[in-house]
Amino acid sequence: MLTFEILFFVSIAMMAYGYVGYPLLIWILSNALPRPVRKADILPRISVVITAHNEEQGIGAKLANTLSLDYPPEKLEIVVASDCSTDGTEDIVSDFAAKSKSKIILYRQNERLGKTVAQHQGVRRSSGEIIVLSDATTLYDRGALRALARNFADPEVGCVAGQLSYVSRSSDGIGKSCSSYWSYEKIIKRAESDLGSLIGVSGCIYAVRRSCFAQLAPAMIDDFVIASEIHLQGRRTVYESDAIAIEDTNSRSHEEFRMRVRVIEQTFNALHHYRQVMNIRRHGLFAFQMISHKVIRYTIPLLLCVALLSSLSLVRTSPVYVAAFAGQTLFYLAALFGYLAERLNLKLGLFGAPYYFILINLAIVVAFWKFMRGEAHVTWSPFRPGTVSSADAYVAGE
Repeated sequence: MLTFEILFFVSIAMMAYGYVGYPLLIWILSNALPRPVRKADILPRISVVITAHNEEQGIGAKLANTLSLDYPPEKLEIVVASDCSTDGTEDIVSDFAAKSKSKIILYRQNERLGKTVAQHQGVRRSSGEIIVLSDATTLYDRGALRALARNFADPEVGCVAGQLSYVSRSSDGIGKSCSSYWSYEKIIKRAESDLGSLIGVSGCIYAVRRSCFAQLAPAMIDDFVIASEIHLQGRRTVYESDAIAIEDTNSRSHEEFRMRVRVIEQTFNALHHYRQVMNIRRHGLFAFQMISHKVIRYTIPLLLCVALLSSLSLVRTSPVYVAAFAGQTLFYLAALFGYLAERLNLKLGLFGAPYYFILINLAIVVAFWKFMRGEAHVTWSPFRPGTVSSADAYVAGE
């Protein structure tokens, strides 16, 4: 029985550390030992690289938004890297290029080689000192580029992550849970940046010095590994909360699940590829953050199983374990009710958070299985249920 007790308390302690302990610790350290960024109002030449595959519904709004940003037109260049689009995406880009005062470049891959390859080909065709990477469905606040640029006045900064704000199409359901979870993640990102460096960025809004931009393998997820690349170059990846991007959340669980599986699977590949940065002796704080923020987070499905089975094995020994097992059972039932409510088009209410939590952890399990089988998804097929709804409510800070 002692073995089961140890397993139960260790699993609970690790989950508590991953979700509460580490965020609290990193927040305390960032306030006790802050490492401020030396900012200045500089205006380097910027290239915004937008990767797209069949984005005719939103690419026009994205280009209009980018052209309306508060940045000198003569210092702004836009490169759209089309990963073999078969719809009207490229025609829309060409029309904008013919009418715009800023330079707009269209690059087309004739073979679908994936987002990372298309992105790097787009960067190769750009000329800016600073490269801003963006998605076709993400709209920026009017001052986002200036906010990103001012961090590069600090020579220690190699990459700057902006603040992604998710907008849910409804006040209930998966979208609301996703938005709440991302708000929690932003608190951690801000603390990690204040302490030293981020371990990952939001792929739809981040900027990199051209001299720091590294060639990534096609299976690598750029917004995760870019921070490791910058760290290996001896520079920092920092967070700029004034550089705001707006994007719609997925509104249905199957959309969110598919996206999470793809991203987490690529993250497993990246963790394996960059496993050297998890050596605490050599990489210190960065390794500690990587293990605490990512590795432990991805062990949660295993820890959940250990906690459930060990408490079940101990229910006859103490009321504490009866309560622990009952509490876990109720949590999983709440997640099941959330699943059923969504299928019946009912409001998720209090069941939304448990349902989303289990959904994410199931995505980790599926992604790990795919990783162990050696699967690698280098192409992506964006799910766009309609036009970019956030464009109607949020264009260039309006």
